[in-house]
Amino acid sequence: MLSRVAENLYWMARYIERAEDTARLLRVTRHLMLDFPGTPSLGWSSLITITGAEDLFDEHYPRRDEASVVSFLCADRNHGGSILAALGAARENLRTTREVMPREIWEEINQLYLTVGNHLSGGIAQRRRDDFLRMVIRGCQTLVGLVEGSLSHGPARRFCEIGRLLERADMTTRILDVRSANLLPRNAEDLTPFENLQWMSVLKSLSAHQMYRQRTRNRVRGPDVVRFILQDANFPRSVYRCLDDLCRNFTALARHQDAVNAAAMSRDALLGASGDELARAPEQLHEFVDGVQIGFQRIDQTIRETWFAGLDAPAPVISG
Repeated sequence: MLSRVAENLYWMARYIERAEDTARLLRVTRHLMLDFPGTPSLGWSSLITITGAEDLFDEHYPRRDEASVVSFLCADRNHGGSILAALGAARENLRTTREVMPREIWEEINQLYLTVGNHLSGGIAQRRRDDFLRMVIRGCQTLVGLVEGSLSHGPARRFCEIGRLLERADMTTRILDVRSANLLPRNAEDLTPFENLQWMSVLKSLSAHQMYRQRTRNRVRGPDVVRFILQDANFPRSVYRCLDDLCRNFTALARHQDAVNAAAMSRDALLGASGDELARAPEQLHEFVDGVQIGFQRIDQTIRETWFAGLDAPAPVISG
């Protein structure tokens, strides 16, 4: 496998995960706004903050209202994190690497991209938006399932997993940072029903609510949510689990030591954090999440330098 192929697969997986996460965020926000209309701290503007695209959005849209945010995150081709642009980028990355992937994966991503484009070409009415977003989520999950069930355990699979896990961990920290910002100053033991629902929205944005309840056997509490999302060893979207799985995937590749060290450093730093302390101090949580995201950037840079820097050089082989 060439380095160019490995890089394309890495980005294909990141874009698929990005499209799924964006669709889930839009869906959860819509449901939350139906329960609590006219609450800016919960609303559509926060999605632009989560995606880190504030400057780009403000350059092209006059207001951060529902219609503008939905258009930007669903259909704006200028925004690489929109559902349509992300699926288009994933499709293009796969198109150039079709020789190493099962044909079913190409057929599925091609069909999903075309279907999404057809739905968006005429606009998505509010009454049909939830069905559209569920279709996107299920389509992306189908692609992940096809990789899991039909791609041999080799370099191609490893780079798909690495891209998906790093993108997932990044989005998890963004959601926790932005969505919890207006909750943390209060006494975590004295949540109003309104605040309780907001913490539930954090969990639901990550499809984590049911697993959280099974894990904690308790009502939704800020410190427990922070601990679960950052540190749980078993939930697939927790930051710790993503980083731990990254270490395992790196270890299966040659020349892996620098990447393993970078991921392990970020993973181990999570264990030293106190969920109770972070849940009482929003500035401390924000600072901690910033440090975690710097770690993600370090991991990405190490991946690039180790395996993608020489685009004509051979890519790694399975080492064990």
